[in-house]
Amino acid sequence: MGDKDTCRDSIEKMLKRSQTKIIFPLITLGLVKEYYDKGKNSFSDIEIRKCYEETVKYMVDYLHHDLHIGGKYYDAYPSRNLPKYGVLKVTGNKQYELLPPYRTSAEMLISWIPEKIKQHINERLGLIPNLGDQSYRAKLSTNKPQFLSAIKEYANKNPTNFEIFSFAVIKVHLEKFACKVYRDTRTSAHDRGVDLSTNFGVVYQIKKLKIYNKKLADSIYADLRINFDSERLNDGNVILVIDDISKEIKNYLINMKVQSISNNDILRLAEQFEDIEDREKVLRIVYEEFRREYASDVK
Repeated sequence: MGDKDTCRDSIEKMLKRSQTKIIFPLITLGLVKEYYDKGKNSFSDIEIRKCYEETVKYMVDYLHHDLHIGGKYYDAYPSRNLPKYGVLKVTGNKQYELLPPYRTSAEMLISWIPEKIKQHINERLGLIPNLGDQSYRAKLSTNKPQFLSAIKEYANKNPTNFEIFSFAVIKVHLEKFACKVYRDTRTSAHDRGVDLSTNFGVVYQIKKLKIYNKKLADSIYADLRINFDSERLNDGNVILVIDDISKEIKNYLINMKVQSISNNDILRLAEQFEDIEDREKVLRIVYEEFRREYASDVK
């Protein structure tokens, strides 16, 4: 494998392992630009941090949004993480060297990394960044079939999407009955405590799971007993939002005072939004919640 292939392979691994923020490919991009522009291959930790922050700003301009990039910088990144990917070598106390494959491939990487990041974010977030544009939301909201198609497609992509889209639909629906719903956690803390709380005593826990047997239902109920007090459970004030559930298991949980809402139920609620304003509000809430998860920490 040549130097260029080695570098591309490492960058793709970094992207695949990224959660809510892309960090390592951006640090790498900043370093190879410094090498290509100035011939610099030795860096202090302070210089690497500065490189990274400048590169985040560059990518915000490149992408026209700041979602999924720009996480907090930690000293461990150049000392532990980037050496594992073969980008840097530790040469002293907070001193690092950019390794040869990235030096010889610098020109290629300067153009390749931004496009690869853009492709990765598009695949992961799709239309989500566009929802920050009010005119885009308005246009999508006007066309009910397209609105429903977007909800159906994006709600099922991953647990983060499932939680955020479910929250937005439930919130807009319940507000018609003067009920308030609050999203209490970030999705990086799955399955611990309350995901959604309300002003009427009910709590929701969201799990992107398909429940078709009693063994899994019992396991989930055991988790609920750990996370919630028995009074709340016995009063039927804990509702599961689930990807899918069989009728038998739904009734099984109801007998234990636990109601469930499936992904199909969420879609049926979305279908009931006849007012364009309601549909646009769903999209606005989705965007605001994605910003809470994905917006850059680097300003």
